[in-house]
Amino acid sequence: MEEIKTKAHEMAAKQRDIGIAEFFARNRHLLGFDNKRKSLMTTIKEAVDNSLDACEEADILPEISVDIIDMGNDRFRVTVEDNGPGIVKKQIPKIFAKLLYGSKFFKLSQTRGQQGIGISAAVMYAQLTTGKPSKITSKIHPDQPAHYYELHIDTQKNKPDIIKDDTVEWKKDHGTKIILELEGSYLGGSQSIDEYLKQTAIVNPHVTITYTNPKAEQFIFARATDDHPKKPVEIKPHPYGVELGVLQKMLKFTECRTLQSFLTQEFSRVGSGTAKQICEHAALLPNTKPKNMTREMVEKLAEGIKKTKIISPPTDCISPIGSELLEKGLRKEINAEFYAAATRPPSVYRGNPFVVEAGVAYGGEQGADSAVRLMRYANRVPLLYQQGACAVTKSALQTTWRNYGLSQSRGALPVGPATIVISIASVWVPFTSESKEAIAHYPEIIKEIKLALQEVGRKLMSYVGKKKRILAESKKRDYIQVYIPHVADALKEILGIKDEEKVKSILVELLESQRGKLDKIGVDNPEYDEDLAKFGKENETSDKEDQGNS
Repeated sequence: MEEIKTKAHEMAAKQRDIGIAEFFARNRHLLGFDNKRKSLMTTIKEAVDNSLDACEEADILPEISVDIIDMGNDRFRVTVEDNGPGIVKKQIPKIFAKLLYGSKFFKLSQTRGQQGIGISAAVMYAQLTTGKPSKITSKIHPDQPAHYYELHIDTQKNKPDIIKDDTVEWKKDHGTKIILELEGSYLGGSQSIDEYLKQTAIVNPHVTITYTNPKAEQFIFARATDDHPKKPVEIKPHPYGVELGVLQKMLKFTECRTLQSFLTQEFSRVGSGTAKQICEHAALLPNTKPKNMTREMVEKLAEGIKKTKIISPPTDCISPIGSELLEKGLRKEINAEFYAAATRPPSVYRGNPFVVEAGVAYGGEQGADSAVRLMRYANRVPLLYQQGACAVTKSALQTTWRNYGLSQSRGALPVGPATIVISIASVWVPFTSESKEAIAHYPEIIKEIKLALQEVGRKLMSYVGKKKRILAESKKRDYIQVYIPHVADALKEILGIKDEEKVKSILVELLESQRGKLDKIGVDNPEYDEDLAKFGKENETSDKEDQGNS
């Protein structure tokens, strides 16, 4: 027994707290840094997403510069610079060198970032692979100097390790620049930095991105509109989306003195009348003190919320692209012959409002014999990885594309010269992992995606059907034109018309008058009957004139 007791003490001596930064340093694949190619792309993504969020929050039309230099031996120097509002001096080290630090986690409004991990994870990855500090320059006003930092992350304590702190001159009114040196791999293709930036430009038509790749080739994705996206408004949680444990915590820390005031002040869409109904359904008094409520009382309150009819949460907390701007973005970046977009009405999952938008670009230079290209977005951010695990892909596979003019095998994406875009805007996107690469399979989200796809599918079907009819008519027209001289010659002999060229011109005119109607020949077509009658009268007049001349 003494030996077992000794072993227990030995085991206890080895146990200690695990630091957040230490955990993610060892499990960096959870954040999207699981191979060199993906790590380089994720670094760019996190920096660009932060720049876009900052510019939009400050009502600034974003101008972002991305520069990647190949240093050799699989090392790259990445520079991302923006014209955003800048960052105040004391916040710079925490934002860039402390994991799980930020303001977006607590806000119920649409943002690209959610967890306060992204850019600090990129700094940590650069530190782990090259040992070099990340360099940050930020300026908040033309009359103030820029602050310059060189940073590491103390992974044991999850806090900034400041290597250098200085003020510098920077010929920019305001903005932020970050320089990282890291291990990576640059390749083109559907999961490349080039593709990420192109897709970003499609759903962010208000941004200008200047991109220099490791081959020293420069690309400019110019903005398509000077209109700022609608700024989302922060809302309070909706009662339907709050779980029992969260409700218990909210009651414990609220400053409200009564249960009724707690319900009206801590939740959206709950007025005094609704609060009384909730209390009545929960069999609780409205003047109950929230901090005195037991677990059983909280459970009753949760049941009372479920029994009460509460209107859906407000949607001014999200900022969808809009069908018009989505179509503009597609036209700007994809060479096609037909474009369409649709925005669904707002819907709700777990009390969180969301909007699904869909777009399609058909024809042009896109390959006709390969599967359509599916572009997935969440809060205007391209999702390039884990396509098979995403609710967007599942919805696209379950849509019957044959009904909309595209061929499709069972359980596969349709085949045809098309790009399909699905964008989801929400206060809290349910990603399947911390790397934010796929959307969870919530039934409400899948339903809305399918409805959005069906809406653009109907527009596509109209165009594809019209195109097929035009091609079929063109073939018929070609056949008819071959026989016009023979028909004219026959009519000349039958009707005794001397001017054969006049007959030919009348036949050609009749053929042209039926352009776009030839698929209706043989069906009841009043316009076609009128043309035949007109042709008969002209022949009758021409016949009489010929007889008089003879």
